Amino acid sequence: MNLVINGRLITRDEGGKGYYEHGAVAYEGTTITEVGEENVLRAKYPQANLIDAKGGVIMPAFINAHTHIYSALARGLSIVGNNPTNFYEVLDGTWWAIDRKLTLAGTRASADALYMDCIKQGVTTIFDHHASYAEIPGSLHTIAASAKKFGIRSCLCYEVSDRDGEEKCLQAIQENADFITECERNRDPMLAAMFGGHALFTISDKTFDRMVEANNGRTGYHIHVSEGMNDVYDSLQNYGRRPVQRLHDHGILGDKTILGHCIHVNPAEIELIQNTHTMVVNNPESNMSNAVGVCPVLPLSKAGILLGLGTDAWTNDMIESLKAALCVQRLNACLPNVAWCEVTGMLFKNNAKIGAKYFPDELGVLKAGAAADMIVIDIFVPVSPSGTGNTFNSLIHSFFASKFFAPAKNIFATWEASIVLISNCLPSLINHTDALNKNVDLINLHSGKLFYFVFYGFHQIFRNRKNAYTVSHYHMKINGNLIIFVQCDINTMI
Repeated sequence: MNLVINGRLITRDEGGKGYYEHGAVAYEGTTITEVGEENVLRAKYPQANLIDAKGGVIMPAFINAHTHIYSALARGLSIVGNNPTNFYEVLDGTWWAIDRKLTLAGTRASADALYMDCIKQGVTTIFDHHASYAEIPGSLHTIAASAKKFGIRSCLCYEVSDRDGEEKCLQAIQENADFITECERNRDPMLAAMFGGHALFTISDKTFDRMVEANNGRTGYHIHVSEGMNDVYDSLQNYGRRPVQRLHDHGILGDKTILGHCIHVNPAEIELIQNTHTMVVNNPESNMSNAVGVCPVLPLSKAGILLGLGTDAWTNDMIESLKAALCVQRLNACLPNVAWCEVTGMLFKNNAKIGAKYFPDELGVLKAGAAADMIVIDIFVPVSPSGTGNTFNSLIHSFFASKFFAPAKNIFATWEASIVLISNCLPSLINHTDALNKNVDLINLHSGKLFYFVFYGFHQIFRNRKNAYTVSHYHMKINGNLIIFVQCDINTMI
């Protein structure tokens, strides 16, 4: 039995008490046993292993409803001669140029990097949408192996596209089908499968028919929809109907399908999404960076559509994405009093509902029987006292302030089973270092000119303290708290 103590507790339990000023969480294995007042649980479980939250906020871990593992080692990458002026050029000159050179070794390295960053950011569940057209077969199984290694719950799919010819397209379809079969056979509660597709302007009707046949109704689809106006123009010019209608005609929509972005959808398409109970995921920072527009979060929410929050290729930081979503929605609406409930609901409620479509464990809530996925976040600014009716809102703004305006800090994470604890660590307190170097392959990328992508050294640094904690799924004993960080050294050479 383990007991997380000494923290403010946000449960997100709509059927119970939502907030404890002095709360605690008892868990065993990967499942929560009980939540409540610290003094009560300490008396009830006197033999429990105590985990000190150090006055931070204990809350459910984050879920990322749309991300791209293939981008994890490419953030900030500069490709000589690539100067995109529109969204298609961003795709063709950057992302497709990268994934065409991404081998299984590159996929493995990218997955390791993203999962480590997930741990750092308090994300324990992801919905990934992968592309690695240099070497397609085995890609999802490679990512799954990394997910198991780091203990991150993952729903995976492969990005089907016609952009690189029929052979690659058929390989991508087969990769989805094989991984779906593997998930059906093994029933791992930490792994799930969807059927991935890039976007409608790179998928022909023939390919959609092949995808539907290979899937055979076994799972939902994960596809980019109307991210740029080129997607809309292509559907209208070549198929005589808008993207969402085209998806509906092929049987792609449904209650287990995720439509990424949906920026340029009209009222009729919103109604069709709602009527088919299809899910949508907003990725605000990616949309702003690519200059493609703003997702109509307010109309989608008003229509009752299950609308989640993702990061796409931009970050793994869900609080950062939450802040961006709130600000851009208010800017887009020209109203300073909108979107708070919608965007917080995306992250704290809807992402858990999306997770429930694919995973057996109850996520996004701290209560008896739910998954023991929790984070502890340090707060650096005063918050409203409890009993004001505004505690949660105040804490969210404290997260914003802590992450963006607080003095620089090192973040360390310790994890046990499904628990992730995030706190501060001063470098001066580190008195013992044990580095574990992770071998990585050199990935050769080619986009017009040859350049080499040289990436990270993975170090685990241990700080000596009195009590030993058990960390990871591998029962590794350490003295003190485990510090994780990723060093990325990216060199571009002509």
